[in-house]
This record gives sequence, structure tokens and C-alpha cells, in this order.
Amino acid sequence: MNLVLLLEQALNGLQLGVMLFLMAAGLTLVFGIMNLVNLAHGSLYMVGAYLSVALFGLTGSYLLAVPLALLGTLAVGMIVELVALRTLYERDHLDQVLATFGLILFFNELVAILWGRAALYTTLPAWLTGQIEIVSGLNYPAYRAAIIAVGLAVALGLWYLVARTRLGMLIRAGASNRTMVAALGVNIRLLYTVVFGFGAALAGLAGLMAGPLYTVQPGMGEDILIEVFVVIVIGGIGSIRGALAGALIVGMVDTLGRAFLKPILGTVLSPTAAEAAGPALASMLIYLLMAAVLAVRPAGLFPARG
Repeated sequence: MNLVLLLEQALNGLQLGVMLFLMAAGLTLVFGIMNLVNLAHGSLYMVGAYLSVALFGLTGSYLLAVPLALLGTLAVGMIVELVALRTLYERDHLDQVLATFGLILFFNELVAILWGRAALYTTLPAWLTGQIEIVSGLNYPAYRAAIIAVGLAVALGLWYLVARTRLGMLIRAGASNRTMVAALGVNIRLLYTVVFGFGAALAGLAGLMAGPLYTVQPGMGEDILIEVFVVIVIGGIGSIRGALAGALIVGMVDTLGRAFLKPILGTVLSPTAAEAAGPALASMLIYLLMAAVLAVRPAGLFPARG
């Protein structure tokens, strides 16, 4: 196996992993502290992508468009929490699933009305379009390397926020015992709004970074949301550490499986059989991994501490 190709695909897996982490961290925070199943999280990912495209075209500055898109997604998330989700906290999960599925349809139609149904292709500033030399013989796209750096920096910052700040203390306490936190005088409704908005901003960051790699189109958040739920189940529901571990594992397994499973099968099967079985098995790997993890650790690898 070519070591340079293996390293390149491992970096691609790391890049996918950090993007999945940004999605999973926000979703697991919302579920952990608010006990809310939010299927519309992928729609916030889509909103971040569309806002970055629109603002980049409007301002002409990528460095200005990114923070504005993040603030816009945060604002959208807080409005959604205030208007649509606040009444769902005491409802059962089926009601939450139905309501947030309705939000998916709403956001898909809204972006189609505002930007049309045709896919949008985003551009990058010149300083992000080149390549950097990782090792001799491996030039890696600068933009993908930037995604890895930003994702890891956000993971470190999120750890510091949750573990070392007062807001993080309230988040951890709210995840353990919401009633007690409210009894101590904390405005739990405001905390919910802040946490949901923060989770929306993380999803928006993942979306705006994904825009130049994929197409920006209505419904783009649904496919990645399935992978994000796999990440959360593998890592442990409500656990930031589990979200990071699960995201990196899923990113690596999915990317390396799609790159190397077919050639590996080709060494033991006929070319026709390997061609047919390789892509199918590669697409199943993360679900097989999830089943294996649940068989051994039903609460996930790093479940949230009760």
C-alpha cells in the first residue's frame, strides 16, 4: 500500500472527523442539557453554508463573511429555540422528532425561495486555494488543512469552555440536574437559548467550511445528520469527549474504507465481485462499527457522567 496515499487519506479522514465533531458537539450539547432531539440540526448546517455564500458574494471578503455567517446562524438558532422549540422541552421525544422534522421542511423551502433549488458552487480566496507540503511527496490542499486546524482549535476551545468556565459549569450542571440548577436561581430558559444558539453556530461553522468542498443546495444537511447521529451513539450521548472520539473514528473508518476496501477485496475476490462489493461494504462500515460498539458498550465509548 502506498504510504503517501495512506497518509493523504488519513488526513482526509481527520478533516471529515473534525467537521462531524462540530456538528456532533452542538447536537450532543442540546440533547445533554435540554433533552431535546433536534432533527433540524442539519438545517442549521445548511443555513451556515448558504449565509457564507451570500455574504462572501456581498462583501467580497471571506474573512468578513465567515464571522457574519456564524453570527447569522447563531441568531437563527436562538430564534428557532424561542419560537418553535421552547414549548417542546416537556413533551416526549416523538413530539420533538415530528416538530423538528417539520423545521427541516420549512428551512429547505425557505432556502429554495431565497436562493433557488439549483446547487451553488462557492469560491475560495487565493490564499486558501494552494497546497502545502506535509511530507516529501505529499502536497495537501491548504483549505482542507485549514479545516483540520480550525476544527481542532474549536475542539480545544470547547473543552476549555465546558471544563474551565462558569458557563461550562452551568452546562454540566444543567445536563446532570436541570431542576436543581433552576432552583439555585439560574435562568434555565436563557441558558437553553444560549446553548442552542451556540450549537447552531457550531453547525453553521461546519456548513460554511463544507460549502467549498461540496455543493450548497437545499437538503444538504440531511445526509451528514445521519453520520452525526452515528457519531453521537458511538461516542456516548451527551458527552463532548465522546463526540470528538466518535467523530474522529467515524471520519477515519469512512474515509479509509471508501479508499482502500475495494482494492483490499480485489486481492481475494474477482475484479467484478470486488467492484460490486467494495463500495457497498464501505458505505456500511460506520453502521457495522456502531453495532459493534453498542454490543460491547451500550452507552457508547465515553458516556456522559451522570
